Amino acid sequence: MENRGKQNETPTTITIKGILSLLIANTEAKDTNKKVISLGIGDPTVYTCYRTTSNVQEAVVDALRSNKFNGYAPTVGLPQTRNAIAQYLSRDLPEELSPDDVYISAGCTQAIETTLSILARPGANILVPKPGFPIYGLCAAFRNLEVRHYDLLPEKGWEVDLTSVEALADQDTVAIVIINPGNPCGNVYSSNHLEEVAETAKRLRSIVIADEVYGHLVFGSTPFVPMATFASIAPVITLGSLSKRYLVPGWRLGWLVLSDPNGIFKNLKFVERLKKYCDLNGGPATFIQAAVPTIIEQTDEAFFRKTNNMLRHTVDICCEKVEEIPCITCPYKPEGSMAVMLKVDFSMLKDISDDIDFCFKLAKEENVIILPGIAVGLKDWLRITFAAEPTSVIEALERLKSFCRRYSNVQNGH
Repeated sequence: MENRGKQNETPTTITIKGILSLLIANTEAKDTNKKVISLGIGDPTVYTCYRTTSNVQEAVVDALRSNKFNGYAPTVGLPQTRNAIAQYLSRDLPEELSPDDVYISAGCTQAIETTLSILARPGANILVPKPGFPIYGLCAAFRNLEVRHYDLLPEKGWEVDLTSVEALADQDTVAIVIINPGNPCGNVYSSNHLEEVAETAKRLRSIVIADEVYGHLVFGSTPFVPMATFASIAPVITLGSLSKRYLVPGWRLGWLVLSDPNGIFKNLKFVERLKKYCDLNGGPATFIQAAVPTIIEQTDEAFFRKTNNMLRHTVDICCEKVEEIPCITCPYKPEGSMAVMLKVDFSMLKDISDDIDFCFKLAKEENVIILPGIAVGLKDWLRITFAAEPTSVIEALERLKSFCRRYSNVQNGH
């Protein structure tokens, strides 16, 4: 039983930024004919087609110039910020959230770290998706919290393998992590599937950590449904931020929200511990928090539609270009978030041993940076971020095609 969930799991020493730094260092800077194109990290703001709106920026400027927000904020967050986020999230929920359910964090990463720190206890474990976001493993390792990786099913739109979840769980399982819309897979879970996840958590007497940092960044046929819709079945901790939807990742404004109509968190003394833990952490800048109510109230839906339409366009380009590369397949076309997982058939390539070797050679020879699948838990896969200028996506994938043709062991090439 000791080996459950161990196969292909992400080493706790791996970070996406760490691998990307090594890949960037491996690019051939002398080749000025090929500028470096990075499709490795989910920060679209490096491209001019992904810019936040003027009203978002002005809200921050106004808050700063008011001279009202130069001091410390309450450690749980400014009251008006908590209230604005409660109202924002309640739009999509059957029961209205209270501002007291909302805790402001320095980005979603701090919300993850806070949540896992509070849940950690001797012998406890959490279930996280494979592939998934490696920060969960890293945070858990610092808290001596065991991580068990359940499978996502590419042939079913990267749905949660609920059989895998039930096989991994035991009486020491404290939470099941769900990432929706999916990073790194671009999946968007249906309402029915999320309800099944909630029912599974209920049977396992566990809670659900819903990572919804890409919430509402959807452009396919499946609408975004918050996990907290099913909080009456199993309690939900929702993690999110302004970063992706509002295109301001560097502002580090995130949140941790409790949806618990049955009062289970109170019985666990979770809220009490959460408030004390917030006292240890510094949240985001006070003036950024103060701008949130105006940002939420005054950002037009047209801005969000523009972002989603651009992502739809670039994912179309990505999937079309991948079809031209025989050794790479895309088992699922993303309907949300900013990333896609691609499977590599290494039997069709020569002199490339695995996904890490593939990505390092690609960076050195083509000045294109993509992430090896092992960084997110799946060996011999690739993760591409398509939140880039269309011309950059086209150029990067043309270079990827040339690279694969050069290493092809198929007679007459690709």
